[in-house]
Amino acid sequence: MLTTPSPRKAHALALFAGLPRRYDAVGAVLSFGQDPRWRRALVDAVDPRRSDRVLDVATGTGLVAAALARRAGCTVVGLDQSQEMLARARERVAGDAMLRDRITLVHAAAESLPFEDGAFDALTFTYLLRYVDDPGATLRELARVVRPGGRIGAIEFGVPAGRLTRPLWRAYTRMGLPALGRMVSREWRNVGRFLGPSIEDFHRRYPRERLERAWRHAGIGDVRMRPMSLGGGELTWGTRDGGTARPR
Repeated sequence: MLTTPSPRKAHALALFAGLPRRYDAVGAVLSFGQDPRWRRALVDAVDPRRSDRVLDVATGTGLVAAALARRAGCTVVGLDQSQEMLARARERVAGDAMLRDRITLVHAAAESLPFEDGAFDALTFTYLLRYVDDPGATLRELARVVRPGGRIGAIEFGVPAGRLTRPLWRAYTRMGLPALGRMVSREWRNVGRFLGPSIEDFHRRYPRERLERAWRHAGIGDVRMRPMSLGGGELTWGTRDGGTARPR
């Protein structure tokens, strides 16, 4: 059952409520085509099998859920707390007979999943941890519903570390994103203003070493982290209960 969201979650829900209709296309443009590439890398890292049941948390408009189902013919449960995002995901699924047979969509929160322990063979999540109050507790809850040895993978935004790339990234997120977002809509302008400071704040609180420890303490072993696109994205994956992650 969903509870009243915290101020952090309520702000995120309100911020993204007006975006679903053009979310996929605009997200791809504003990331210079990197967001679709990161999602493909996530599916590769999780490497689903046809017999798998996969949970896609923070499914949004269902992009990763659809990619998982198309990649392997596996069954997927897509979960999100945003009704607006789920409405767009339902349109995606309804328009494709193969997806209708393989994808179920659920309205719920990542911090309190309505599933039994070990209910899934694999789990993915995308751009989630910045929006929860306790990333460590959320990771433990995500790991809880994955069977021992099951794969868990995630994409989050990163902050480039290079002496040249970091100031360029900061200039783009502080000035370029809001300006480009304003050309699309007021809602995208607000998202453009929010993203850069939000990403940097998360990485100050959870630098790479602390985030990797949080994954391990959640019961996820063989954790691997790979910067994407000069550090603008971060792919993380591992296996439940310390199994061996499949190579990409």
